[in-house]
Amino acid sequence: MGGGMGFQNWRPRPCPLEGTMTLRPEYALGHSQYNDFLFAPIGEEKTGTLTVLSALTRLGLDPWQEAARLADMPRPAAIRSFAITISDLPQGNWTASDTTTMATRLLGWLPAGSAPPVPTLKGAPLHGSRRRFEPAPWMVVALGALLVVLYAVLHL
Repeated sequence: MGGGMGFQNWRPRPCPLEGTMTLRPEYALGHSQYNDFLFAPIGEEKTGTLTVLSALTRLGLDPWQEAARLADMPRPAAIRSFAITISDLPQGNWTASDTTTMATRLLGWLPAGSAPPVPTLKGAPLHGSRRRFEPAPWMVVALGALLVVLYAVLHL
């Protein structure tokens, strides 16, 4: 896996189906200024291409928070920090110079300065889910009065 060979000229491609399919919000990743960085390939592994997003997740890091942290750092410090992160990958068999070269290449996709965070859906109802019915207090009182009247009429 030395140096991420073959990925120096990688560029994200536009999706030919863009705008024709939609994902439910809970499955959408959102559009972030970090996506080019997060979806950039680190290298190949047995199961396919390892991206920055997958690598950071495997290390137990929040990918968007880590991207923001690196974006806020001076570039030389970010390169050193991200090179250490790459060397922590369990499948990685890279030398220190490999990880520095890889970090430099990958951080080229990261904007300078952090971007606003990707909005979360915490507290938002899921698409297609039913909202719980919560009656207003006056409805409970009105229903109770109606039942009393019905009981009185039927038992007279």
